[in-house]
Amino acid sequence: MAEHRSMQRAALLDAARSLLSEGGTEALTFPALAERTGLARSSVYEYFRSRAAVVEELCEVDFPVWAAEVETAMERAASGEGKVEAYVRHQLALVGDRRHRAVVAISASELDAGAREKIRAAHGGLVAMIVEALAELGHEQPRLAAMLVQGVVDAAVRRIELGAAEDPTVITEAAVAMALRGVRG
Repeated sequence: MAEHRSMQRAALLDAARSLLSEGGTEALTFPALAERTGLARSSVYEYFRSRAAVVEELCEVDFPVWAAEVETAMERAASGEGKVEAYVRHQLALVGDRRHRAVVAISASELDAGAREKIRAAHGGLVAMIVEALAELGHEQPRLAAMLVQGVVDAAVRRIELGAAEDPTVITEAAVAMALRGVRG
């Protein structure tokens, strides 16, 4: 029984990823989840109390995986600048990933204060990765610089998500260049 519930929960999360990827937060509804998984709408409520709970769980499951991928890319870099570049480039490469869509959906979702705090803490862990690289580069205020680098990443993510006139590769290269010039200064 527990295995069945676990499989159903995983199917619901996978369906939620697809819905978020295809239509954003508005597409993530309990009727749509029920249709995608073949469950009755009332059964979806047995697993999640609200749409916000679905997004929160997606973030709890997907964000650590996403952060580990960014960290691995940074660890492969040989220099502090290489780590900064990997940090920016890998986050932007994940924009099209369905797991990333769930993380991006947070800002548009009606999460409670506790959920937002958990997600802020997880995001803080991502930013902490770059603080060390910036300190290695001799930056006087690595924490501040890390927050600003993440701001560049966030702006580039929004630009790519909007389907801007620029190709995502152009946006990525501009964000990498801006981050690297900024951390050198």
